[in-house]
Amino acid sequence: MKRAWAVAIKEVRQIRRDRRALVILVFVPAFFLFLYGYALNFDIRHVALAVEDRDGSAESRRLISTFVDSTYFDIVASVTSSAEIDDLMDRGTARALLVIPSEFSRKIRERDMAEVQIIVNGDNANTATTVLGYTTAVLREAAISLVGDVRARVVGMEPRVWYNPELRSALFLVPGLIAYISMITAVVSTTLSIVREKENGTMEQVQMAPISTAAFVIGKTLPYLVLSQVTAVLVVIASMILFGLPMNGSWWTLVLVQALFTIGALGTGLFISTVADTQQTAFQAAMFVAFLPTFILSGFVFPIASMPTALQIITYLVPARHFLVALRGIVLKGLPLEAIWQPVLILTAFALFTLGLSAARLARR
Repeated sequence: MKRAWAVAIKEVRQIRRDRRALVILVFVPAFFLFLYGYALNFDIRHVALAVEDRDGSAESRRLISTFVDSTYFDIVASVTSSAEIDDLMDRGTARALLVIPSEFSRKIRERDMAEVQIIVNGDNANTATTVLGYTTAVLREAAISLVGDVRARVVGMEPRVWYNPELRSALFLVPGLIAYISMITAVVSTTLSIVREKENGTMEQVQMAPISTAAFVIGKTLPYLVLSQVTAVLVVIASMILFGLPMNGSWWTLVLVQALFTIGALGTGLFISTVADTQQTAFQAAMFVAFLPTFILSGFVFPIASMPTALQIITYLVPARHFLVALRGIVLKGLPLEAIWQPVLILTAFALFTLGLSAARLARR
């Protein structure tokens, strides 16, 4: 352990001298948090809505007011012809159009089925689906308001959403963002450390020194583990302040799970560094190994259940997937350690495997 500590002290001094390593460990997490935290947002507000009111009654005006009061829609135009509708949709001025028929108020008074038409711009399928969902909710509320009798509904529903009552996409995306930042910074930082030794010609001196492979691996990973843990905690705190991320679980459980994931990522970076000979090659390999699987196959942005079966099987090999399950369980649900034992066990195996593989590669060399 004394020799491992000596390697760790040497690595800390090298980090202080290497501005690129400091940028990766300090600036990149903050940059990614602000960029993706604010840019990646599935919540849609202020949908541009045009209205064609053919009825002109008090009931139709109340319906329009319900759309405006929901805060989901903004009235941008009132149209009277099909040519105006085509022009608004073509130019993108309106994303949705509400058409109220001429007999709308009469059917409301007679408790008859009063139908309205919603035209939605479908150039963005995800946005169009969300807008249709908002429209359905607003029309349900408007029906109760216009009829004036809740009992007029045949089937009643009182929804209750657990863990994310407001259905804010930030609470889904920010935990994935934490995993993404941790993976990128850990892999890239350790990847460059050993390759830098090769390029500077100091790797041969290290190989000739009386240091075991295990001491060398521990010494190399220990400073980056501490820095990555501090960075991860700061990212969580910043997410709580900026995006309202809750912390319903134990901080100690979070630190433990984060450490296991980080150790596995550091081991991955060490293994890449034993294969690459230049920092440019190492950086490209690290981005390929860390960026693509974490961003695409972890459930960070794209739901795993929507993927083809073959890809769903491949996602089990992505450690970020299991880390996200544990992280969301701790942060959003407040689960104890025994409730997330399966992803914790997988992350432990991932950490031991990557460190062991890196040590074996280094020992052979």
